[in-house]
Amino acid sequence: MTDLQTADVSTWTTEHILELERGKQIPLYAKRDIALVRGEGSYLFDADGRRYLDAMSNYGVAPLGHAHPRFTAAIVDQLGLLTTGHQSFGNDVRAALLDELSRIAPEGLSRSFLSNSGAEAVEAALKFAQVATGRKKIVAARRGYHGRSLGALSATADKKYRDPFEPLPIPSIHVGFNDPEVVAAAIDDETAAVILEPVQGEGGIHVADDGYLVAVREVTRRRGVLLIVDEIQSGFRTGAPFASVAAGIVPDIILTAKALANGFPIGLTLVTEEISGSVPAGAHGSTFGGNPLATRAALETLRIFRDDRLHDNAAALGTQIMERIEALNSPAIRAVRGKGLMIGIELKQKATPVLRGLQERGVLALPAGNLVIRFLPPMIWGQAQADELLIAVEDVLSGNR
Repeated sequence: MTDLQTADVSTWTTEHILELERGKQIPLYAKRDIALVRGEGSYLFDADGRRYLDAMSNYGVAPLGHAHPRFTAAIVDQLGLLTTGHQSFGNDVRAALLDELSRIAPEGLSRSFLSNSGAEAVEAALKFAQVATGRKKIVAARRGYHGRSLGALSATADKKYRDPFEPLPIPSIHVGFNDPEVVAAAIDDETAAVILEPVQGEGGIHVADDGYLVAVREVTRRRGVLLIVDEIQSGFRTGAPFASVAAGIVPDIILTAKALANGFPIGLTLVTEEISGSVPAGAHGSTFGGNPLATRAALETLRIFRDDRLHDNAAALGTQIMERIEALNSPAIRAVRGKGLMIGIELKQKATPVLRGLQERGVLALPAGNLVIRFLPPMIWGQAQADELLIAVEDVLSGNR
């Protein structure tokens, strides 16, 4: 028996946990110096019992926060019924989720592929676009992020992710964001699809203009090119289920994942009937995708969004937080950007010291590039959490740590 099998993990210290992880994992992650062991609502707790305001929700995947009673009850119930089941069989929970998705999907996007992550949702979309058009190339945006698996990486712009794995399998060109003319110029007879985020998350919280989205939708339709909108990070937390649809467009394919099942692994690729009909039976699939436990998690999450009016809360609270950050008039801030509870503060200095200061102050946030602090808090936040965040931001930016 190993130490991991016999030890009472509740007695482990932060140092012991981090030592084990650093000694046994491939060193792909820049570890912070805390070990999180419990969550409750909008807060996380480390192995030493310290509480942190969660302003990152694990890269946006926990919109209901942690240990949400209704969500937890649904998961526990499903654990006692059925957890796994291949999609070659029907399932009541999967069918209920697909019915629920029809409530939020824009008209025309009536077919779903269920997978296990955002990157898998992107991979499916790119394959479907190629088979539907008979073409291979894609046009994507600079600063865009679509995942790090090989197909998705073809669409991701950052060279630090791409360079070790070149040449990538899908020919791609990356053009300026929020400029429809450069998109139009990049499309040629070999272009299968344009893929973009309505709010660039990893790229620094840059919000697409509604006019840009409308213009790109028009040019892709006119040129016979599919438009894929990646809402893996923006989905649900910007004040509507899909930011692109709220902006007035209907893409050919919409992707989402992170917030869909409140942290349970899932990916969703929504497509038109025409695209669905072009994909040969058996050409793509997933053993775990659409399993009853994941679909129950997503179903309950969507119902809680609706019942508790969390889209409205995200829109109102996000606007208030951004306005209050701007009102600080801090000389350290270059810009405040965002939509709903997807917020970025661009600084005039490196973001890492500010992130460290927030963590010391009991607030966990994210970077989005070297200069941007990113907030992706749970959508259950209320006024108390917004106030707590703003006090910490002001203290850290003014040097009162």
